[in-house]
Amino acid sequence: MPSLLSRRLTLLLTLVAFFSFLLIASASSCSMPRKFLNSSSYISDSDWSPADATWYGSPIGNGSEGGACGYGDSVGKPPFSSMISAGGSPIYKSGKGCGGCYEVKCSSNPACSGNPVIVVITDECPGCGSDQRFHFDMSGTAFGAMAVSGKEDQLRNAGKLEIQYRSVKCNFPGTNIEFKVDSGSNPYYFAVVIQYENGNGLANVELKEGEGSASWRPMEQSWGAVWKLNSGSPLQAPFSVRLTAPESPDSQNTVEASNVIPAGWSPGQTYRSLVNFN
Repeated sequence: MPSLLSRRLTLLLTLVAFFSFLLIASASSCSMPRKFLNSSSYISDSDWSPADATWYGSPIGNGSEGGACGYGDSVGKPPFSSMISAGGSPIYKSGKGCGGCYEVKCSSNPACSGNPVIVVITDECPGCGSDQRFHFDMSGTAFGAMAVSGKEDQLRNAGKLEIQYRSVKCNFPGTNIEFKVDSGSNPYYFAVVIQYENGNGLANVELKEGEGSASWRPMEQSWGAVWKLNSGSPLQAPFSVRLTAPESPDSQNTVEASNVIPAGWSPGQTYRSLVNFN
């Protein structure tokens, strides 16, 4: 028969082992990374479509400044932050695709993470793909963002990838729409690059002159993200701009940037509004 002291010692060791196990399990669960749901968590593979992807510019650059949308050096600054892409004709849409957002991801290469990243269309790639096949020619930064951490260069070395994509609404938290006045603007001709609008692009843009006017004049798309108004008489600032987005049942359709272009405006200057689409 084990002695009373022996039985108590055995019980004590058992309790010590048990509480040590609980402590280790608790520490392990606290150190596990927490997974947060995002918009892609509820998207099945059937909601994605195949496309091709290449990259251009420097490996960790923003593709190129300028481009067929007219954003200039904005492509390398927040909120675009170099996460941009040129697109073939089905993406660029003769300029109407400028500012559109897409989620892209890859799994066709061992360096692919399989996690989606969002790119903004800021340029055209005339030789990319066909009228049916989507082709994203991404900045080196955006292309590398599809990789497993530490394997960005390995993925870029692949050159061309088959990826998956889907169109999403742009969302630039804390950013309002900006109007960059074209350098060729004058009292009879006014043109602006419109950038950072949330949503799915622009369907219509109108301009109103002066403080008391109630008359809106339609602007027309000039090229890329540039909208213009030719006038037979001098235009009177300040200007208000009304933007209409494509119809959508779950988002705001129209916003008005009141007096966003001040009297005494200058070509080449950028003016920030106080509005954006929801």
